[in-house]
Amino acid sequence: MIRKSIKECSECASKNIYRDVEKGETICRDCGLVIEDRMVDFSQEWRSFEDDGGAQKRRTGAPSSQTQFDQGLGTEVGTTSDFYKLGSDRERDKFFRLRKWNIRISTAIERNLKVALAELKRVSSFLRLPRSVEEEAARIYRLAVQKGLVRGRSMESVIAGALYAACRRHEIPRTLDEMGEASGIEKKEIGRTYRFVTRELGISIKPSNPADYIPRFASALKLSPETQSKSVEILEMARDVELTSGRGPTGIAAAALYVASLIHGEKRTQREVADVAGVTEVTIRNRYKELIKKLKLSKQVEKSKKK
Repeated sequence: MIRKSIKECSECASKNIYRDVEKGETICRDCGLVIEDRMVDFSQEWRSFEDDGGAQKRRTGAPSSQTQFDQGLGTEVGTTSDFYKLGSDRERDKFFRLRKWNIRISTAIERNLKVALAELKRVSSFLRLPRSVEEEAARIYRLAVQKGLVRGRSMESVIAGALYAACRRHEIPRTLDEMGEASGIEKKEIGRTYRFVTRELGISIKPSNPADYIPRFASALKLSPETQSKSVEILEMARDVELTSGRGPTGIAAAALYVASLIHGEKRTQREVADVAGVTEVTIRNRYKELIKKLKLSKQVEKSKKK
């Protein structure tokens, strides 16, 4: 809400109004009435208060983040450029040593977090995941470290498992194959670690919705919005007859997209669809047969072939 500026004193109608920013008060210079007090200062908060700060003034630091080993709450002993403003070499060397010891990490957990969170950022960047997923994955990894769940497992596999769990919680469709490609860990190992970590930490994960994978698969296959909508419709029909239960979400989503592409005359081979979805042609073929049979779609497919 934007407040209107006070133009005259309510006591003496004077327009000689003074606003004291430091005290947070608006005062009438003529009668001394405090017109307004406890005002919020919306100006910038400078961290540097030297008179010669000028354009070099720095504001408060970045917000706290789970993706930093100290959660962004640590302090720094100046910057390298600041040290060269010191008078003598002795003073400069002293602050260089202080800075070096200040940034050193003391505990084993902190050392682990610094390396692990750098790896988490790398994998997240490779997969183009949003910041919210990155933060959630970092939080999960921290909890795993604190409870000793990382012991006996590779750091990379726990990071991949945490990222996969975060993706599932935020309904960001990423497959274990994609996680494996990004992290260099086998998808079976990622799956095992993911299940172990979520079970031990009591993290509830909703079942994957096959429809979440449709936009990405359709985009990779260059299919039209009509085909994409049809595949979502097929998945809804499949869910109603419980055809999606007990089946991998990527396989059933890819098969629905394959059927929709046939119906709309945008034929793609089973191999093309399988490669995009990260499943085998056999999976596509089996899910395709089930969809055609259970949903009675054979007539629609045959009709499109005759066009």
